[in-house]
Amino acid sequence: GHFEEVLAAPGLLFKRDAAASVGRESRRMKDLFKDFGVQPATLAVMGQMGFTMNTLTNMKDDEINFLIKSMIEEYHLELLMGEQFGIKAAIRAKRKLLDENMEQQRLELAACTNDKKRKGEDPPDCLLLTDGGGHGASLDALGLLGLTDPDSDSTEDKVAKRKQRKRRSKEVGEDGEERPREHPFIVTEPGEPAKGKKNGLDYLFDLYEQCGKFLEEVQLLAREKGEKCPFKVTNEVFRHAKHTGASYINKPKMRDYVHCYALHCLDLDQSNALRKVYKERGENVGAWCQACYFPLVSLARANDWDIDDLFNRNEKLRIWYVPTKLRQLCHIERIKHCK
Repeated sequence: GHFEEVLAAPGLLFKRDAAASVGRESRRMKDLFKDFGVQPATLAVMGQMGFTMNTLTNMKDDEINFLIKSMIEEYHLELLMGEQFGIKAAIRAKRKLLDENMEQQRLELAACTNDKKRKGEDPPDCLLLTDGGGHGASLDALGLLGLTDPDSDSTEDKVAKRKQRKRRSKEVGEDGEERPREHPFIVTEPGEPAKGKKNGLDYLFDLYEQCGKFLEEVQLLAREKGEKCPFKVTNEVFRHAKHTGASYINKPKMRDYVHCYALHCLDLDQSNALRKVYKERGENVGAWCQACYFPLVSLARANDWDIDDLFNRNEKLRIWYVPTKLRQLCHIERIKHCK
């Protein structure tokens, strides 16, 4: 009798494992369709048909439609309209979450690679800002910004950089031609003129307004020629600006400060307050530029993390592409918020 019990033990273990596997899959299916209005009876039928969470999330839309049709016609299941849409919505949401997790892993891998490349260098200081409610956010997440303390440079480094700037009296443009070096930007308060051979932030934001006008001119020329008409500021617009004599408008400069202009357009009061604070502290334009990211991330959070929608709904911003750094920061903060 004892020997027979020993022989039967593997079969019993197999049944227990199988039951445990079915139980785990049942819980995963319930979690998948939770809050989407799918009835337990519907989930049971899916389980009887042999579907698992992994199978469903890897199915195409037409295959999901075939599944729903089969449950109605072959299993005579009375699926409510809300359940049918709930099944599709739950699977779409799961796919999106999986895609975001994969993107997060990719960013973390890229960050690890960058850390290895920067091995031996001092890590950048982390700039923490608050959104007024005591919620802090690290703006050098995954090394995206690499912001250092403006006061961290030694005196020797500052002198060396100053000499290097003096030596570079001219810089080469995208077309290979040399052009006089432009005056650097400094942090200024609204309405404050820049002193000396410097440009203020009011002038910077005016350049973006000019780009909008140049885009309108390019669109008009394209319509007259019957060619494809651009709807955003592209290389074609920058070339047109240079052709008309506005060589002070160039792609690298305008791309660097798009998010600063975005804050100026979306929340003028906060933009002006930030300018005032950084002017009083004597910060350079680089520090102010980095500080403009966090208020935009907060605005995206209030808009269900849809930064593209914020740009597209604004008359002045819709012609500009969302900067990659800003999009990545919104993605990272969204992952943190979900956790």
